[in-house]
Amino acid sequence: MAQPLHLTITVDVVASEADLSPAEATTWQAARAATDHAYAPYSHFHVGTALLLDDGSIFRGTNQENAAFPSGLCAERTALFGLAASQPERRIVGMAVAARPANGDFVPVTSCGACRQVMAEYEHRQKQAIPLLLQGPNGSIYRFSSLSDLLPFGFTSDDLPRVN
Repeated sequence: MAQPLHLTITVDVVASEADLSPAEATTWQAARAATDHAYAPYSHFHVGTALLLDDGSIFRGTNQENAAFPSGLCAERTALFGLAASQPERRIVGMAVAARPANGDFVPVTSCGACRQVMAEYEHRQKQAIPLLLQGPNGSIYRFSSLSDLLPFGFTSDDLPRVN
């Protein structure tokens, strides 16, 4: 009989924004502010992402919906793909994702499966963990030490066969 595999993922629960480091707080605030620029006329669910780059700058992304559903794109992927296209030399040293209904307060969410795969790919490409902040319940913030914590059995280029 096969032995069960047990996974443990450690997530720090930060009580509030006041308990974040200055760099984390800046990234967190940028993700929350980015939700104001989401294009979500169908779901009315605004998502913002902020990437903290190695030079201290912030690169933002928002969800972009489209009447020809599902041709929209999530905030995480708009940020990551936009960064790759415009500043491919930059390294990501932190990431935050925030979401809220159009006229409401921020709510706990996590990235969809497609975004998790893309996030894991970027982390794998730069060969360095990317810490992640997500909204938790009651104003708390979840702090993950690595994007791969959201996708423990991720698929990377290491899984592809090599062609000689």
